[in-house]
Amino acid sequence: MMLSNNITFILHKPQLSENIGACARGMKNFNFNKLTIVDPKPIFPNDKILATSVGAKNVINKSKVFNNLELALKNIDYVIATSARFRNKNIKHIQLEDLKKINYKKKVAFLFGSEASGLSNNEISYANYTLQIPTNPDFKSLNLSHSLIIIAQYVSSIINAKVSSFNKSNKIKSASKREIVAMANLCIKNLEDINFFKTKEKKPIMLENLRNIFYRMELSTKETRILSGVFASLGKKR
Repeated sequence: MMLSNNITFILHKPQLSENIGACARGMKNFNFNKLTIVDPKPIFPNDKILATSVGAKNVINKSKVFNNLELALKNIDYVIATSARFRNKNIKHIQLEDLKKINYKKKVAFLFGSEASGLSNNEISYANYTLQIPTNPDFKSLNLSHSLIIIAQYVSSIINAKVSSFNKSNKIKSASKREIVAMANLCIKNLEDINFFKTKEKKPIMLENLRNIFYRMELSTKETRILSGVFASLGKKR
């Protein structure tokens, strides 16, 4: 199986049809075909998207559309969020050269924010890493499709050079995003049941921090199962 089939490009709330089409074209330039769209502003697909995609209509036609980010990440192992600036968040920041260390035998998604506002801290809390593309510090704003093309070209060169090295024991199976989301939601439900989130205004930031903790830990399937059992037992004890 080609490693490029393990890689998904996710556009979160894209605003412009032309950018969606250009992203599909850029993906096909570097032999990627898995495009996911979350809550697009324009009707998807439309004639302008298809026209801008030029020869990449097949990428548009087989793309997946979701209403929210959590659903889009169900079958993903690692999420790498692109950001024009480093956040003051307890999350791993990586550079382009660090992409050589990613295991592309896993399901990897590159997440891109909307043209207007980028990615919020809430959306970034679902990521394993944030990636900043080096640009002119006085002019950091990159067009959405340009950001995607830079990453697509870089990852394509890594895959083609077969330098992907991530030597974990084959006996250890990393937890999928679906397993981690299920575990996190079980924890959150039990916390809600005991009125842990007393101050409503603080709840969103507390949820962000919890997700940051769970995703940063890079849990195995077994560890996720153990923690899920712990959270379920704590819920029953009440």
